[in-house]
Amino acid sequence: MVEKSSAKQWEQLAELLAQYRGTKGSVIPVLQQAQDIFGYLPKDVLIEISDKLEVPISQIYGVVTFYAQFHLEPRGKNIIRSCQGTACHVRGAKNILKAIRDKLDLKDGQSTTPDLKFTLETVACIGACGLAPVFMVNDETHGRLTPETVGPILDSYA
Repeated sequence: MVEKSSAKQWEQLAELLAQYRGTKGSVIPVLQQAQDIFGYLPKDVLIEISDKLEVPISQIYGVVTFYAQFHLEPRGKNIIRSCQGTACHVRGAKNILKAIRDKLDLKDGQSTTPDLKFTLETVACIGACGLAPVFMVNDETHGRLTPETVGPILDSYA
């Protein structure tokens, strides 16, 4: 369920682009603020940014795809970061990841639920090895997980 962009969002983008027009080095701050406005960076927004800043779309796209902070698809309200680091791996991270995907009914290649409540990411390390296996939901770390504990934790965020 992807929401359409509102007229208010496009007005905010127009104001933003007017503020930065002709400013060298403005691509990253404009992209950051545009993503704050829309929640992600839709294709038509990237084209508008390219046109108004007079920066080739290939350069805009290169920046967006280089930095992990930018997102070309809508993201869920709750971001789950499932640790796949060594400590988590040896303690069953693969089973935790499967439990998350099963609970959220995410198919292969899908990372965000259709209702935009959750987005699942895998990360190399959360830095909580003593709690392995772990995942984070937004800024909360949940550790010593089992496949059985995944569902109730995620339910608390729904």
